[in-house]
Amino acid sequence: MTSLIDRYFESLAERLDRVRTTQSQAIEQAAALCAKSIAREKLVFTFGTGHGALPALECFPRTGTIVGFRPIVESTMISFHHVWGDMGARQYRFIHAQEGYGRAILRSHQLDPADTMLLFSHSGINAVIMDIAMECKERGIALIGVTSLPHSSRTPSRHSSGKRLFEVADVIIDTGIPLADASLTIEGLDAPVGASSTSVTIAVAHALVAVTAEKLVRQGIEPQVMVSPNTSGKEAANRQNDENYEDLWRRLKAR
Repeated sequence: MTSLIDRYFESLAERLDRVRTTQSQAIEQAAALCAKSIAREKLVFTFGTGHGALPALECFPRTGTIVGFRPIVESTMISFHHVWGDMGARQYRFIHAQEGYGRAILRSHQLDPADTMLLFSHSGINAVIMDIAMECKERGIALIGVTSLPHSSRTPSRHSSGKRLFEVADVIIDTGIPLADASLTIEGLDAPVGASSTSVTIAVAHALVAVTAEKLVRQGIEPQVMVSPNTSGKEAANRQNDENYEDLWRRLKAR
């Protein structure tokens, strides 16, 4: 009898392989937009709310990522693990549904028309995500959406525009994650377990960053790569990473 562990990893492997075989062209197109911004000394902003913030955070600065990606991290958007107390799950549930908040976030980051915005949202329907998506479209900023078409296409928008992320982004990378995300059933338990959307979107994020680096190299531009300091070459790694931080600061202060 197949164990639940086997079922989970088999399901996750199938979902990753589906992305590999069906979304490679979309990832290439998205990477081309990212490389174009970075080559022009601009930025690729990454953002998500809730669990969507996790792949956004993976894009920089961690080992193997490159200068030019710039996560937007709002504490109210990522503190959903606090079930009780300050910035808890109930506050998160409220704030990510409030229109206007996403536009306020963007005003703090001085976006340039030549930047790219990379949004991670499993559902692609909520107010803050759609605020940011709609403003990027209004400003002519290239917009990439990593979302689940099986989920989003079957769920109405919660934004006054009536739009969902997949309906406005320039490039959509479809994770293919089913409506309920979790899909493993246990006899005697009504609700499914074993979510996989976060694992898949993080894999997409790293694939996208890697392909962006490849495209820059092919243009004759050597991207500045974050390297691991947790080796015998700690000091050299720290020097390299400090240079990377300085280059990011140079791009930021030019604004």
